[in-house]
Amino acid sequence: MEEQAGARRLRLKEWAEGDKPREKLVARGVKALSDAELLAILLRTGTGDGTAVDVAKDLLHRHGNDLGRMGRATVADLRKVKGVGTVKAVTIAAALELGFRRREAHGRERSRVASSADAYELIHHRIGDLAVEEFWLILLDRGLRLLELCRISAGGMHGTVADPKVIFKEAIDRRASAIILCHNHPSGQLRPSEEDIRLTRKLVEGGRLIEVAVQDHLIVTSAGYYSFADNGMM
Repeated sequence: MEEQAGARRLRLKEWAEGDKPREKLVARGVKALSDAELLAILLRTGTGDGTAVDVAKDLLHRHGNDLGRMGRATVADLRKVKGVGTVKAVTIAAALELGFRRREAHGRERSRVASSADAYELIHHRIGDLAVEEFWLILLDRGLRLLELCRISAGGMHGTVADPKVIFKEAIDRRASAIILCHNHPSGQLRPSEEDIRLTRKLVEGGRLIEVAVQDHLIVTSAGYYSFADNGMM
């Protein structure tokens, strides 16, 4: 009996004061908390079998301990973890989206997108692990500084529509001087298809006519990226 009592999980209210996530944040600052403890604050409550921190650890484990991957999960995906209902799932999704937007705002303030590596750093959190193909633009000003990230289309596992008229309309509406084309390959294949090559050539030629430079085209997967510019294909 004593072993069973010692083995059971402590409820959050039974923890030492300094170990409770909210109290720990107030006393030591937000940087002192682990990912699981921060998620536990959003969850607020656990289940009959464990604390909010235990539920948070289950959430992280389900998503490979990758907050970027969790941020791309749907509310339905998040609800698959025991102890996470609709309200908690929505709260987590909103918090993670704010984190993405904060990263993008910081990018707008600090950096030029002067290389394929810079572009990959901006976009891979958005599309690298997706199960369906999406086509995005990185919109740049004359100094190659980030204006905005813009999703053009989303499709299936084998392709998505990238309409040149839509692409250049977005660039013109946002007063972009240059763009970087980006799409993911859910298959993990980094080599461009013939269709990718034809589309890139068409967009480069169209961009010259309206004075919007197509700087690069990235194919993104969870394992890395392929740059048309780096491989002499622009």
